[in-house]
Amino acid sequence: MNGLSLEQAIALALEREPSLQAVRSQIDVAEAMKLQASLRPNPSVSVERREEPAGTDNLTTIGVQWPLDLFRKSSRVAVAEGEVSIARLAAADSERLLRAEVRAKYGELAVATRDLALLDEIIGATRRQYELLRSRADEGASPPLERDLLDVELRRLESERLLQLARTDAASFELRRILGLTAGAALTIRETLDHLVQRDQVSAPSGLTLSEAAEQRADVREAANRIDVAEAKVARAEDVGRFDVSLFGSYMRMDAGFAQRGFAADGTLTRIRGVFHYVSAGAMVTLPLLDRNQGAVAAARAERAGAAAAHEAAKLSAEAELASARSRYAHAQQAVQVYSDRARTLARQNLSVVSQSYELGRLTVFDVMSEQRRYLDVERAYTQTLRQAYEARTALDRALGERR
Repeated sequence: MNGLSLEQAIALALEREPSLQAVRSQIDVAEAMKLQASLRPNPSVSVERREEPAGTDNLTTIGVQWPLDLFRKSSRVAVAEGEVSIARLAAADSERLLRAEVRAKYGELAVATRDLALLDEIIGATRRQYELLRSRADEGASPPLERDLLDVELRRLESERLLQLARTDAASFELRRILGLTAGAALTIRETLDHLVQRDQVSAPSGLTLSEAAEQRADVREAANRIDVAEAKVARAEDVGRFDVSLFGSYMRMDAGFAQRGFAADGTLTRIRGVFHYVSAGAMVTLPLLDRNQGAVAAARAERAGAAAAHEAAKLSAEAELASARSRYAHAQQAVQVYSDRARTLARQNLSVVSQSYELGRLTVFDVMSEQRRYLDVERAYTQTLRQAYEARTALDRALGERR
């Protein structure tokens, strides 16, 4: 069957939509920062050469210093791991919102397509009536006024169809955008609005309580993870304020002498000179006497308090959104049921009876046009009811964060 289903559209958007790819790239950034946090500081090597001006004495020193980075790596890695979790949950929340947006844009195109098909149906019936009346008017069997009235009505409907076609094209372009497709890419949808709403009636939403459903949402979990990251930042700031140790060592070669001469072992005179080698090693301790990173610790604790408040706000917002979406969905389903029971069937039957009565000469063309407009109003109202039901389910799925 040709056309793109709703599930296929959502899968395509999750694969191609550029803004989602940008959010997902932050996961790679966080993973790279986690790798960086797990690394120890590099040792430093120094080389020094000293020469005596206008002399022959020289001194060469090679030194190595290596910070031990005590008590700091574990808390640093804990913060980085928390940032990775936040990035993953942020991507999951973006996927939740993208699924809802694709579903909404798909529904807008389905609504526009249904309205366009309804207008095509009415225009086809009106055109057949007009052709019949024109033949009768040419033969003198019907007054020209009835023919002209249908001509005006037909032109009005055709003009309305052109405007509806523009709305359909606009909805199609919006769906292409959210799917990551170019404006010129071919796109047709497979599912009708009626089928989408009927399928939603079969697939029941989650029955979790408001609190349970809110806690499972990606944005609420992200807010909860920010509390854990803030606590890890407090521990990291406290660790930075503790003492640290750096090891160092050096090797020194000194070539020095004097201008005087002395007797060598063989009794000859030689300049007093010698080459000396020295090796040293030690440790340097950083003592947190004045700077214990107090400011950073206080800032991290304040950030933790802010993260806790943000989590509470996110949970309350999610619960309110979910409660509103459930109420809206329940009432929208009842409205659809009202139309589905008898209203549309009776409207179609009324139009059929009036059309047949007109063909038998019992009613005028005014009666047919009036009933046709009533039928069009009923179908449009039904379309809007279906749209409200579909949008209500979209809002409910978005509030629940379900993968539909």
